[in-house]
Amino acid sequence: MPFPMSLYDLLEQSLPFYNMLRRNVRKTSSLLKSPLPEPDLPVPANKNLLAWVGDEIVPRDDAKVSVFDSIVQGGDGVWEGLRVYNGKVFKLEEHLDRLFDSAKALAFNNIPTREEVKQAIFRTLIRNGMLDNAHIRLTLTRGKKVTSGMSPAFNLYGCTLIVLPEWKPPVYDNTHGVNLVTATTRRNSPNNLDSKIHHNNLLNNILAKIEGNNANTADAIMLDKDGYVSETNATNIFLVKKGRVLTPHADYCLPGITRATVMELVVKENLVLEERRISLSEFHTADEVWTTGTMGEITPVVKIDGRIVGDGKVGPVTQRIQKVYKKETEESGVPIPSY
Repeated sequence: MPFPMSLYDLLEQSLPFYNMLRRNVRKTSSLLKSPLPEPDLPVPANKNLLAWVGDEIVPRDDAKVSVFDSIVQGGDGVWEGLRVYNGKVFKLEEHLDRLFDSAKALAFNNIPTREEVKQAIFRTLIRNGMLDNAHIRLTLTRGKKVTSGMSPAFNLYGCTLIVLPEWKPPVYDNTHGVNLVTATTRRNSPNNLDSKIHHNNLLNNILAKIEGNNANTADAIMLDKDGYVSETNATNIFLVKKGRVLTPHADYCLPGITRATVMELVVKENLVLEERRISLSEFHTADEVWTTGTMGEITPVVKIDGRIVGDGKVGPVTQRIQKVYKKETEESGVPIPSY
């Protein structure tokens, strides 16, 4: 029996109450019910988080976008990962610069203002009480479409803003180091899709991450089309050889915010920094290797493709950079205002 369209407005008004009741009723059957048990969360406190979606703050289970949103239809969005330290958002302005640059590169229209995005971030953090040791996944989609399809001409509602905060310590073992494997999946070339656009269509990275998972390593190194190291599936990468610090050109990789911060710190520490093409064998024979990223910070690498890096322990230059990076996060950042 078709749904009576005369009741559509009433249905929309009743849905929030219905969803609240449904969350508290034990389900007995469902056409698409998953046979999997409810999984444990890495951080149980995140079960009750509040997220910003569109123009409102909603509970975790209600944090959803429309099936007509471009992020669902084609992974059509841009994003940033940010960290909160001691009541401040670290490198907020730099992350917003990249978010808006990416949105412009993808020809987004009807974008919220920089101040509106900031207010959404601050208000969401305050409502969650997340003023330290928190991570934000900030996403801006092209928005909802009037009908399904690829064309941005169907996006007539404006962009969708999502602020997803979580209690999240660094995701890698930054004390003892991690292992990496080299993926067969090559990093996208600027000829195809420029990695300087921080977009949500992450299949290139996900395919490499699957290879890392299958090898039981933290992540996977990705090479460019010529066989030089680009980055990992999730982070930028550095090596140390005879006291010199090297990192690949940002031609095939994302020029990360943490990467740029670390490069500045290397120079401040009076270390020699070299940015150039680096072959895989140079990483295999390096004295030290580390990766950089907002979610993982500075992560030592102790083994690559079964080869021990250096003496297999976290090296002195890595420890030095970790120390000055920690100091940087403690002393800088944009303060979260009180309302």
